[in-house]
Amino acid sequence: MSSVNMSGVDSRYSWWRLVASVTLSTVGGIGMWCLVVALPALQQDLGVSRADISFAYTMNTLGFFAGGVTWGYVVDRRGIVVTAILSAIGLAAGFALASTAPSLTLVAAAQALIGFSAAATFAPLVADISHWFEKRRGVAVAIAASGNYLAGAVWPPIVELLIRDHGWRVTYWVAAALCLVTMIPLALTLRRKPPQHHTATGESTASVAPYSPRSLGLSPNALQAVLIVAGIGCCVAMSMPQVHIVAYCADLGYGTARGATMLSLMLGFGIVSRIASGWIADKVGGIKTLLLGSTLQCIALVVYMIDDSLNSLYLASALFGLFQGGIVPSYAIIVREYFPPKEAGFRVSLAISSTLIGMALGGWMGGVLFDMTGSYRAAFINGIAWNVMNGAVAFWLLTRQNRRNVYA
Repeated sequence: MSSVNMSGVDSRYSWWRLVASVTLSTVGGIGMWCLVVALPALQQDLGVSRADISFAYTMNTLGFFAGGVTWGYVVDRRGIVVTAILSAIGLAAGFALASTAPSLTLVAAAQALIGFSAAATFAPLVADISHWFEKRRGVAVAIAASGNYLAGAVWPPIVELLIRDHGWRVTYWVAAALCLVTMIPLALTLRRKPPQHHTATGESTASVAPYSPRSLGLSPNALQAVLIVAGIGCCVAMSMPQVHIVAYCADLGYGTARGATMLSLMLGFGIVSRIASGWIADKVGGIKTLLLGSTLQCIALVVYMIDDSLNSLYLASALFGLFQGGIVPSYAIIVREYFPPKEAGFRVSLAISSTLIGMALGGWMGGVLFDMTGSYRAAFINGIAWNVMNGAVAFWLLTRQNRRNVYA
C-alpha cells in the first residue's frame, strides 16, 4: 500500500486521527459543560442572583470566542499539537483558580480562562481534520464537531454526581487534573503534518476552494460577517435549553439530577444530528444544511413552550438535540466551500467561535428574563425570535447560491 494511502487524504490514518481528535475534544469539552451543571451550586455558595451567575457563564463563552479566534490563527501557523498542549495547561490552571475563588468576580475571570483554553479543542480541531478528508469531508467535520456534544453527553451526570457528593470546588480540582493528565498525551498523537493534496490540474489545494465568496456576490469579509451574524442568532436560541435546563428543572421541582440527565440526552441526540448533517452536507452543501437545521431547531423550541411536565421536557430535550446538532458544523462546511484551505484554521474558528457570542448573550439574557418575569417563558420566546433571524440569513444565502447556479 502506498504512503499516500497510508497517511494521506481519506486514508486509514485520517480516520484514526479523527478518533484521536474527537477524544481530545471530548475531554476538553468539560470546560464548556462543567459550569452549566454547577450553576445552582455556585449560585447558592456565592449568594448571587441567577442573572449574576449567568454572567459567569457569559464570561466562559466570551473566553471561548476569543480563544477560538486566537487558536485558529495559531493552528494555521504552529499546528494543532502546540495548540492542544497550551489548551491543556490553560484548562488546568482555570479550573484550579476557580476552585479557590472566594467571589463571583474571580470565578468569572477563571471561567473566562477555562473558556479561552477549551476553545482549542473545538473549531481548531475541526479545521485541522478538514485537511485530511475530501470525499467524506462533511461527515468527518461533523464527527469532529461532535466532540463537544459527546462531552455534553458524558460530563453532566458525572459532574452532577461529584458536586452532590463532594461539592463544586473539589469537582473543579478533579477537572483540572483530568485535563492535564489526559490531553497532553492525546495532543502528541497528532504530530503528523497535514498532507499536501492537489486538484485535477495539479494546483495545490492550499490556495483553491470549490467556489469563492464572489460567486455569492459577496466579498470574503462580507461572507465571513454574514456567517458571524447567523452564528450569533442560532446560538442565542440554542443557549436557552442548553444553559438553563438544569436550573429550569430545579425551579419546577424536578431536581438538578433530572436536568443534568436531560442535558445529557439533548447532547447525546445532538451527536446523531451532527453526523447525519455531515452526510446531508456531503450531498447538498453547507448552506442548505444550515437552513434545514435552523428550521428544525425553531420547531423544537416551540415544543418546549407547549408543556412543562416532566415527560414533555424529556421529549423536548430529545427533539432539540436531534434537530439542532447540525447547525454549527454547517458553518465549517460553508467556509471550506468558499474559502481557500490555507485560511481554514482562522476562518473556520472565527465562524464557529462567533456562535459562542450567541451562547454567551443568550445564556445571560435567559437569566435576566427569568429574574424579570419569574419564569423562562419569555426566554424561550426570545430564543425563537433569534432563531427566525438565523433562518432568514440562511434562506438569503440560499437564494444567492441558487442565483449563481441559474447563471452558471
